[in-house]
Amino acid sequence: MPGFSGEDAASILAERRYRAIADMLGATVAKGEGRWTYTDISDHVFLHRWLGIPIFLALLWAVFQFTFSLSEPFMVMIELLFGWLEGLAEDGISNPHLASFVAGGIFDGLGSVLVFVPPIFMLFLALSILEDSGYLSRAAFVMDRLMFRLGLHGRSFIPMMMGFGCSIPAIMATRSIDGEKDRMITILVSPLISCGARLPVYVLMAGALFGAERAGMVIFSIYLLGIALAIIMALVFRRALFKGEPSPFVLELPAYSMPTAEAVIIHMWERGKWFLARAGTIIFGTVLIVWFLSAHPWGATSGGELIENSYIASLGHLLEPIFMPFGWDWMAAVALLFGFLAKEVVVGTYGILLGVEEASLGESLVSLGLFTPLTGFAFMAFVLIYVPCVATIGIIAKETNSYRWAGFVVAYLVALAFAVSGLIIGVGRLLGFS
Repeated sequence: MPGFSGEDAASILAERRYRAIADMLGATVAKGEGRWTYTDISDHVFLHRWLGIPIFLALLWAVFQFTFSLSEPFMVMIELLFGWLEGLAEDGISNPHLASFVAGGIFDGLGSVLVFVPPIFMLFLALSILEDSGYLSRAAFVMDRLMFRLGLHGRSFIPMMMGFGCSIPAIMATRSIDGEKDRMITILVSPLISCGARLPVYVLMAGALFGAERAGMVIFSIYLLGIALAIIMALVFRRALFKGEPSPFVLELPAYSMPTAEAVIIHMWERGKWFLARAGTIIFGTVLIVWFLSAHPWGATSGGELIENSYIASLGHLLEPIFMPFGWDWMAAVALLFGFLAKEVVVGTYGILLGVEEASLGESLVSLGLFTPLTGFAFMAFVLIYVPCVATIGIIAKETNSYRWAGFVVAYLVALAFAVSGLIIGVGRLLGFS
């Protein structure tokens, strides 16, 4: 084709090819009556230009209300079980060192984490229902227009939704994104989507500081904060590091279907069992390290009673000045440090440091004056943003084939965590909150 560039010629050929196809379809295909199906009616609502995003946000809010409300009775039962086991260990083991290890290290520390199994499984249950019904694909379609304008690829929505469960499979799922720039942006912002490992911290803080009535809304706001930050950082990365337009997004929408109990439970278990596996490995090992550092030197701490004389207190006081402007003490510094290994350990660390049963952990945070609603909300935001777990950093290095990108993620997330938490504290104090 003289007079046309290669790109122009390809566009003209494609346009004429589709025109020929349309002519053949018009001559051979007879259209039936335009009767609306159930899928058509549902899509008219869920894919509506203006209602689609509000409906998605409303469903997301309902998911977290469902998660917190339905899991609370099961959490109470687990609290009572581990409290009973802790009492048995203290009364039945004569060796004080062994009694402290079993009661404080195993039942107190690990029990503080396992009590959050119900809300994690309930979250996965709700997400499985939305996925099996066919709605999540519609949510990706609805969000595509907004995500395109903000520099994200439409297919990025699916890994980001997976990030509500765990960042590791979410980052691995970015392999389905065609453009390398789009894939890199999605990898860099995926840790900002709040994974299930952070949920125990939110449930503890929100329940203790805001009450059961408002806890669901507070947790929902933290998840929205993560989504908003992911979008903002994607826009920054698109303009600063990966310039260009996102590649086109094509998605096949499955038919709506009624989720079956068997399929939903299987999906819930497949996604939730990683938490139990982590609880038996990384979390358990870290909790034991925290117990050892809090109970030793044995003589100076009187078996963990005088925790201010412990190794972990010395470490915490060394880090405390960094977090003092936020109103957080050395215990918060230690909890965040060990949270680098696994975010669930933040709760387990407090359980060991305060030496209280799971049922009293939230009350202790308030009664001892360790957090106010303002400083607690800022702490939740910090946990949301700062360094992802070590396993996530490893998968980022693997998927990007570069430890430099993994280091970049750590650096920018830590800086962002301090900036956002500081902003929350500053604005809150200006508004009169303490």
